[in-house]
Amino acid sequence: MSKKIAIIGGGNLGTAIAEGLISSRFISPKHIIVTKRNIATLRSLEEKGVLVTSDNEEAVKYADWVILAVKPFQVKDILSKLQPHLNPEKHALVSVITGVWIKDIQEVLGNNFTLFRAMPNTAIAIQQSITCICKHNASVEQEEFVTNLFDQLGKTVMIEEKLMDAATVLGACGTAYAMRYIRANIQGGIEIGFDAQTASLIAAQTVKGAAELLLTRHTHPEQEIDKVTTPKGCTIAGLNEMEHQGFSSSLIKGVVTSYKKIVNDM
Repeated sequence: MSKKIAIIGGGNLGTAIAEGLISSRFISPKHIIVTKRNIATLRSLEEKGVLVTSDNEEAVKYADWVILAVKPFQVKDILSKLQPHLNPEKHALVSVITGVWIKDIQEVLGNNFTLFRAMPNTAIAIQQSITCICKHNASVEQEEFVTNLFDQLGKTVMIEEKLMDAATVLGACGTAYAMRYIRANIQGGIEIGFDAQTASLIAAQTVKGAAELLLTRHTHPEQEIDKVTTPKGCTIAGLNEMEHQGFSSSLIKGVVTSYKKIVNDM
């Protein structure tokens, strides 16, 4: 991999991307440059061979691909300063900034650049993210590069940009929804006799295993549910009680409420 990547913004997300690319050996550390005002916090990356700098312009001059991982309120000012150093013939940009649309970037840089938006979730820190990606003015080769890049950090799916808000709810807020289910499962486990640590292990591994079943077998959840529900058994009794108490309904309402909140606050 000879392409060089500049990650503008060495916060939690930018650092996680760099760490994942290094761990997967997708790219040599010497071909990654990460920026942050306080580069002292990037020392662990620097020790692995990553270039670090507080100079965004220097990073862009070095790179072919620019990953924007700054705060939403910073993006226009940073892009304005980078604009004289960016060349649509050389640079392609990937934004992982929540709430910043392709048109927002184009307002500063114009319409000639190859642009991607990528929406990972917090599991990117352990290379288990689901990253939703959309594109503008991208070649097949560029799309493959970005997909392969984020595949090193979990799994990817290409979507239309109009679905990015929905992706935020399902893929990013969804982590919190899953955690709340696991927490409730742990509490139930404690009530029926387990200590907290054991209940936590059983609950978390069970959810991980259930997810892997769907990802590996490409089955529908109901198919896997049918395999563990026997007539008059404890599983169906528990499932039916959860449904009587509004389990599925409340989860669906929560997803829709989160989506409406994003859309209405824009």
